[in-house]
Amino acid sequence: MNPFEMVAIIMVAVTIMVIVRSKYDAASKSRKHAGDDERVEARQLREEVQQLKDRIKVLERITVEKENSLSAQIDDLRDR
Repeated sequence: MNPFEMVAIIMVAVTIMVIVRSKYDAASKSRKHAGDDERVEARQLREEVQQLKDRIKVLERITVEKENSLSAQIDDLRDR
């Protein structure tokens, strides 16, 4: 085998390996980016759930206060 042929074969093999590796790296980065998106979405959902819990607490407090105030008004009417 001619030395120039050997160099050409090595260069082709290296080129193929570089192409395959770059495609693998791109696919790996894409999967990593998808994982980041899922983490961001999970964090946003946790924040939304916390906000909804806080709103429920406020609504419960308002409801209890209204019930207590209504009971007090009924009692005042009975005392008259």
